[in-house]
Amino acid sequence: MKQISDTDLLLNTDESIYHLNLHPQEIADNIILVGDPDRVELIASLLDKKELKKQKREFFTVTGTFAKKRISIISTGIGTDNIDIVVNEIDALANIDFKKKMHKTDKRCLNFFRIGTCGSIQPDILPGSYIVSNYCIGFDNLMNFYQCRFENEELVLKHQIENHLTNLHCPIPFYLFSGTHDLINRFSNGFHHGITVSFPGFYGPQGRFLRTFAAFPDMINALTRFEYNHIKIMNFEMETSAIYGLSRILDHHSVTIDLVIANRISEKANINYHDSIRKMAENVLQKISELP
Repeated sequence: MKQISDTDLLLNTDESIYHLNLHPQEIADNIILVGDPDRVELIASLLDKKELKKQKREFFTVTGTFAKKRISIISTGIGTDNIDIVVNEIDALANIDFKKKMHKTDKRCLNFFRIGTCGSIQPDILPGSYIVSNYCIGFDNLMNFYQCRFENEELVLKHQIENHLTNLHCPIPFYLFSGTHDLINRFSNGFHHGITVSFPGFYGPQGRFLRTFAAFPDMINALTRFEYNHIKIMNFEMETSAIYGLSRILDHHSVTIDLVIANRISEKANINYHDSIRKMAENVLQKISELP
């Protein structure tokens, strides 16, 4: 097995991983990912015990226990480019021997739970609702740089969406991954399920134009109208496509649970969502505690 080069596996002087500033023993098998560093403290306040707190740049980590389950809460910042850093470095912490700079023979499988916020594009999914991403469309291009493997159901669904968008003159390339069915199915009562879209930006890609103009004016409406086998595109955000894609190729499990803070069809929004995020986090922690 080939040794990993110093330019591929970047370590700090204390031998912690470069961006996250963590050592292998400092992450749990169950990891909650959030975008906002301030959200880490909110969720960490629900833990029974905290053993570690570290921050470097936008990457803030707290590791502790909830109902005897060890859990790490890590902020990613915004976007799939940051997810690329965070998930790869977490996997390195779990599955690379930093002394030998080689892959470990015993692979460690992690569970990623993203707790995020999103915009809904279905008229009946109002602010305050929770959406679980069964699938995620990636318009961000990140996973095109990796060798990927897709399930047949993903290829079929992708083909249906491609036809729908092409017919409506929105020919933007994308990829599609599903989350982990076992984790997804743990979130049932009170949760909407469907397809999430990850965009590479907050303004133009998500249909916000302050002093600019849209290349594809009908994009959001086109996504809203898609349906195949009772599956609809429910919402969009900026991270899940990379979480699902990298989890697939690195043999980890993942699920995203998003709080709707705006409905782009009704143009209703609620940015005072602290209590709703806390409630959602309590639910996710409970689900983690029930894992075998």
